[in-house]
Amino acid sequence: MDTARIWLPLTLSFMAGIFTVVGSFITFFIRDFKKSYLQFFLGLSSGVMIYVSFVELLPSSITAIGPLKANVAFFGGIFLVMLIDFFVPHEYIAERIKVDTHDKKLMAAGIFTAIGIGIHNFPEGLAVFMSALVNIKLGIALAIAIALHNIPEGIAVAMPIFYATKSKKKAFWYSFLSGFAEPAGAVIAILVLMPFLNPAVLSFILALVAGIMVFISFDELLPLSCQSEGYHISIFGVIIGMAVMALSLILMQQ
Repeated sequence: MDTARIWLPLTLSFMAGIFTVVGSFITFFIRDFKKSYLQFFLGLSSGVMIYVSFVELLPSSITAIGPLKANVAFFGGIFLVMLIDFFVPHEYIAERIKVDTHDKKLMAAGIFTAIGIGIHNFPEGLAVFMSALVNIKLGIALAIAIALHNIPEGIAVAMPIFYATKSKKKAFWYSFLSGFAEPAGAVIAILVLMPFLNPAVLSFILALVAGIMVFISFDELLPLSCQSEGYHISIFGVIIGMAVMALSLILMQQ
């Protein structure tokens, strides 16, 4: 495969991951953090990821390799992230925002969150890279979706560390490292998977990616966005996310 095609997908993976840093910047300017902001962003990214998985990724795979192989890959992606959750348990974003005010516990919470988010960002980087390798427009759309939900993840990492250490620099770097797991996932894809890639394998991976995205949305993002009262704002975010994704796909096909 032409190595020149690698750089743009790799760049997209990096850009999606780096949006955790955007979340850390937002933390520095929010004095009165409203949970409705978090709910909307989580719902928005869920809507985008669910829509693109069921409307683009999985159907494209079914067309290319058939419903049996495509669905095996789809549920394989779900099972893969379930295993990550099982063997490397992580604290959810909302739980990390409501940390104990004691400085040591705040710092520990921030570090633990950075590790957990980094682990969960790894398959997302793989998802962006593989999608962009098959269809650059689809890769861009998926990178945008992941970037959106990386913003509240960056808030989750930076907030406890910033309040524990009073250091914007430390909050920034922990957010950056957790987001860097996404391009790391893309690099692993290059080193391990590139020699085996062909149209059938790529289509199989697209369905795998769809499973990963759907599980992340239903297991983590949606439950978090609906935990507190006024959860209708998260549902509104889901609808807006789906509508935006639909419009972007329509425009890309013109």
